Amino acid sequence: MSRTYRPAWWLPDPHSATLWGRVGRREPHTPFHLEQWETPDGDFVELARVDAPTPEAPRLLLLHGLEGGTHSHYVRAMFREARTRGWGADLLLFRTCGAKPNRLPRSYHSGETTDSRFVIERIGREFPDAPLGIMGVSLGGNVLCKLLGEDGHRLPAHVRGAVAVSVPFDLARASRHIGRGFGAIYERAFLRTLIPKALSKIARHKELAPLTAVQQATTLWEFDDQFTAPLHGFRDAADYYARSSALPFLAGIQRPTLLLSAVDDPFLPSDVLDHVSTIADGNDALTTEFPERGGHVGFTAGAWPWNPWYYGEWRAAEFLAAQFADTGAMTLSTTHV
Repeated sequence: MSRTYRPAWWLPDPHSATLWGRVGRREPHTPFHLEQWETPDGDFVELARVDAPTPEAPRLLLLHGLEGGTHSHYVRAMFREARTRGWGADLLLFRTCGAKPNRLPRSYHSGETTDSRFVIERIGREFPDAPLGIMGVSLGGNVLCKLLGEDGHRLPAHVRGAVAVSVPFDLARASRHIGRGFGAIYERAFLRTLIPKALSKIARHKELAPLTAVQQATTLWEFDDQFTAPLHGFRDAADYYARSSALPFLAGIQRPTLLLSAVDDPFLPSDVLDHVSTIADGNDALTTEFPERGGHVGFTAGAWPWNPWYYGEWRAAEFLAAQFADTGAMTLSTTHV
């Protein structure tokens, strides 16, 4: 099915398009249940799971954005899409984003791919006959692109395709950009939850006491410089951003992947997408869709506010459905990393 995206006229700027998902969007609840999976390093991750009608039905794995979770509008929307299409769905709740505090000091970040890889492989063992599509949003989109580029052809064969939405492809430039002007409202909102979580983790792990300066952070760059980077073995925020940004990994992606971002995304300088387009031109696995308007994880259409249509989630589901249908092309190696 083909549908044209026409941005909602009643969301005339990037910030209204971005904030509508949080303040105006209403999504019905799709039943899910939580599971806790023990990880190889002695910790655990939690998954929110929507059951499929059969074990062979396609499955969707969601990787959420910064401080996202089951409350995120795109998660609720994709759970609905999955249920409507007869798919199962799994949301990986990154460490510190679940219902329980994790055991180990480590947290989640934009370049952390081991938990996602672990979940992908376990889903494959649990549902060996089910094709899997992966969708990453914002930070989760960066994680997804990095993982796809790292693994290339080594991805398990049950991974049929991926969609990465509103990705901050260049983390350093995104971090500097987000706090400008009105964008400072997003930065403050993230820090209101990030800093208390960090201080709680420091309180539980006395060896992290030197990181208490994070309570003074006023920008995401400062937060990453004082907490995320040292906690995860990076020299500083600049080192973390350089080693974790998705941009250098895009050329290595070998599975069909849709990159959906808006040029007016207030979380990223628009010329970063020009660089992404250049890389995508040399990689047949990548499909880029960069409309001029849509904000950050917005892509709202519809003639009136009381009758909106959400293009982003529909487009993601359509792209993955096409990959699920293309069973004849799957002659890939099933080697696991």
